[in-house]
Amino acid sequence: MRLQDLSAALLELDASHRRRYRATLESPQGVDVVIDGEEYLSFASNDYLGLADHPSLVRALQQGADRWGAGSGASHLLTGHTLAHQQAEEELARFVGREAALLFGSGYAANLAVLTSLVGRGDAVFADKLNHASLNDGCLLSRADFQRFRHNDLDHLEQLLAASDAPTKLIAVDAVYSMDGDQAPLPALLALAERYDAWLYVDDAHGFGVLGDGRGSVAAHDLSSERLIYMATLGKAAGLAGAFVAGGRPLIDWLVNKARTYIFTTAQPPALAAAVGVSLRLIAEAGERRERLGQLIARCRQRLEGTPYAGQSATPIQPFVVGSDENAVRLADALRRQGYWVPAVRPPTVPENGSRLRISLSARHELSQLDALLDLMLSQAAN
Repeated sequence: MRLQDLSAALLELDASHRRRYRATLESPQGVDVVIDGEEYLSFASNDYLGLADHPSLVRALQQGADRWGAGSGASHLLTGHTLAHQQAEEELARFVGREAALLFGSGYAANLAVLTSLVGRGDAVFADKLNHASLNDGCLLSRADFQRFRHNDLDHLEQLLAASDAPTKLIAVDAVYSMDGDQAPLPALLALAERYDAWLYVDDAHGFGVLGDGRGSVAAHDLSSERLIYMATLGKAAGLAGAFVAGGRPLIDWLVNKARTYIFTTAQPPALAAAVGVSLRLIAEAGERRERLGQLIARCRQRLEGTPYAGQSATPIQPFVVGSDENAVRLADALRRQGYWVPAVRPPTVPENGSRLRISLSARHELSQLDALLDLMLSQAAN
């Protein structure tokens, strides 16, 4: 877009209720937050276990900075790969039951790394229609034949796999879909990957820490295969930042040598890596927090059952779909005036006419707080 067109294009976003603005958080992440100088009860964070400001995790970061300094100063393949990174990768691999793991600065970088390293021109990648944008971008950048199958439609996927003669095939899915909160049928997907000699790449950004006793969606289904590649982020339920890919040792060694978003970037601060072990311990010990999440999820589904806003999510992501962009913005503004922070989510993040408020639950929410929010949402949506 030309420089002279930017202002007009921004005005068009305003008119269509699709312009985004950043709000400034002035408190630690949590349920009770201060945003732009005002206090709110937040239902907008991916901090599902409420660990982002946990004292043990804060202390681990401080100690990591004391030991390792503020920055890594180099890429992993130069002098940026510290003992803290190495130990974190070993702990992560053990935690999810894989041979090896590799740290990344973000889930976006991890997705691009795997997809562009394993498939290329002449190969084929098969992606769910509702995959996260970072998976789609990785598929496009891989230059492989990019085929999208209908959401969680195994028959459609099998048709595409059977018709492909690509030498390397890869199936890419979210384990938990970030806007609807529903889950991929991982056992059936792995069976198709085995049948058609394909990789299965699972982005478990929203399942890690929550499902499978905290070890994620793959562990919840007790799945194991050399062709299964697991990615999870550390900035959601784990309370930190970054991401990791876990799999067989040959896979991880290949990524170290071929993944451009790993090779050509500075390693994440070692203090973050030094805190990973504490995060994993907190996740393992968070049974009561996951139980509380389960109660909140059940209450939300119960309250919305029989309304136009009922969803199918059994995870902390509970969509409240209102349809139009204008209605979503209006409802979010009404909630904000009453002290609730639940931002509107609009296209292209969600499909056209699928604008919504995404209720994101935390183990630190109280049932009474959720009830009060839902009372207000249902009342305002009816007006």
